[in-house]
Amino acid sequence: MEFKYIIYEKSEGIATITLNRPEALNAFNKEVVDEVLHALEDVKSDGNVRVIVLTGAGEKAFSAGADIKAMKGMNALKARELSLMGEKLCNAVENLEKPVIAAINGYALGGGLEVVMACDIRIASENARMGQTEINIGLIPGWGGTQRLTRLIGKTKAKELVFTGKMIDAKTAEQLGLVNMVVPADKFRENVRQFAAELASKAPVALKVAKALINKGADMSLDAAISLEREGFGVVASTEDLQEGVSAFMEKRKPMFKGK
Repeated sequence: MEFKYIIYEKSEGIATITLNRPEALNAFNKEVVDEVLHALEDVKSDGNVRVIVLTGAGEKAFSAGADIKAMKGMNALKARELSLMGEKLCNAVENLEKPVIAAINGYALGGGLEVVMACDIRIASENARMGQTEINIGLIPGWGGTQRLTRLIGKTKAKELVFTGKMIDAKTAEQLGLVNMVVPADKFRENVRQFAAELASKAPVALKVAKALINKGADMSLDAAISLEREGFGVVASTEDLQEGVSAFMEKRKPMFKGK
């Protein structure tokens, strides 16, 4: 597929998907969503890709959210279609069997923040600003924002951000637990690449199982989740990568994991 609204690159086990509508602050429309989904399908089937970085073109925005112009005259049916489109995208990111890093280079608002929250790791430039701003145009989050935000930062703060529609800076987002880390703007890309490379060096099967366990276990009872972990532990223990990891540890060398 030839991409028009994203830039899709693969190098050294890292796939980078860049939202490429800087003139519209990388806002999502159907075409952007379709292209990202297509790239994710390719990532899923490419055994050489171990980590995905999702970011925005330019310095101003990761994404300002769904294209507001498309909401003019929107009825309930169209709103449901828009919500389902974002839900499909966020679920594809969250359920991908490989780690996804959100590299937040500026504004992440509305649907942009909802996509960010579906990622596994969130790295923000110090100039990033985030918010569930839908209330400011008379709307509510429709791509999972009321639910993922609550799970990440708690009910009280989630209500504050959704009810007020205010934006917060990167440091505040880090303090709330909304992002994992904040890095200097002039070293942003470098830091993201270094973190992605670190994850790409880990055992792929172990990463896959760990992600699934954390995602599924969060909504289960502790006993059920621990039982699920036990099964996952057994699966990972049977891999060639574990034997390679043990051998590398004993031989005091860097392991070379193959995802087997």
